[in-house]
Amino acid sequence: MSEEKISLHPRNKHRFRYDFPVLIKSLAGLGDFVFINPYGDESVDFSNPEAVKMLNKALLKHFYGITHWDIPEGYLCPPIPGRADYIHYVADLLAISNDGIIPEGKSVKVLDIGVGANCVYPIIGHQEYGWNFVGSDIDPVAVKSAKAIIAANPVISRGISIRHQHNKQHIFSSIIKPGEYYDFTICNPPFHSSAEDARMGTDRKLKNLGRNRRKSPILNFGGKDTELWYQGGEVAFIRNMIMESKMHAQQCMWFTTLVSKSQNLPYINTMLVDGVGTHQIKIIEMAQGQKISRFVAWTFLSSEERHMWTQKRIKV
Repeated sequence: MSEEKISLHPRNKHRFRYDFPVLIKSLAGLGDFVFINPYGDESVDFSNPEAVKMLNKALLKHFYGITHWDIPEGYLCPPIPGRADYIHYVADLLAISNDGIIPEGKSVKVLDIGVGANCVYPIIGHQEYGWNFVGSDIDPVAVKSAKAIIAANPVISRGISIRHQHNKQHIFSSIIKPGEYYDFTICNPPFHSSAEDARMGTDRKLKNLGRNRRKSPILNFGGKDTELWYQGGEVAFIRNMIMESKMHAQQCMWFTTLVSKSQNLPYINTMLVDGVGTHQIKIIEMAQGQKISRFVAWTFLSSEERHMWTQKRIKV
C-alpha cells in the first residue's frame, strides 16, 4: 500500500501516491511519460504539459469513469486531487443543514463559476455524489470544450450543462435565471492581477520543479488569460462576486470561492460583513502536501432557513 497523504480530505480518492501500473492499465499512453526519479519512485515530469494532461486523463478514466477527456492546447489542466478536496469539503458544508448526512443525487444543484475547458469540478461532483451542475465561462473556446467533454461521456451527459457568460463584467447575473435555485456555488477565481504577474508565477513554479527559467515559459498546468488573471487580481474578482451574490441572496444557500492568498481574507471578510451583510461566513482550510489552500463560504440565510431549504429542495 502506498503512503497515505493524510492532509487530503478523508473521502478523497487521491489520498495515496499515484499507482502508475494501475493507471497505465486504464490508459496505456501514460506509460510513455512515466520514469524512475532519483528517489527510486515512478513519476512523471510535472513541468511537461503533455505529461500532466496524460496523467489527468488516466485519473479521470480510472477513478471517475471518464473515457473521453481532452482540452485545447494552452488551457488549464488542473491537479485532480486538489479539485476533489474542494468538492468533498463543500459536501461536508451541505451536510450541516441535513442532520449530518451528505445529500446526494440530482436534486442537489451546483453552479461552477469559470468551469473552464476541463470541466473537472462538475465531473468530480457528479461522479462522487450524483449532483446536478451548471458550469459557466466567459471564454467561448472553454465553453465548447466543456460541452464536448460532456457529450462524449454518457455517464455525465444528463447531469452537467454549460452556459456562456457573454458579459465579462458579470459573474452570476444572466447565468442564474429567474426561478432557479442552487444549493451552492463554487469558483476557482483568476488570482493574478496581470499577464506579467501570471508569467512571474509560472517562472516560480518552474524553479520549484527544478527547471531553469525559459525565454517563453511553458505553463505545466496551462491556463489562458481569463483563467489566470483579472484586473485587480483575485480580491477584485471576489469583491465583484460578493456584490453580485447579494442580488441572488434567496436563490442560493451557500456561495463559495477559493482564495489563494491568505492576506486577502481580512478584506473579503469585511466585504461580506459590512458590504453585503451576510448571515454567516466560513473559512475552510485544505492542505495538499506542503501547500495550504482555503475557500470562503457565505450565506444570506439563517441556520433555520438553511434547514428548511434542505428539507424542501434536497431529497436524500
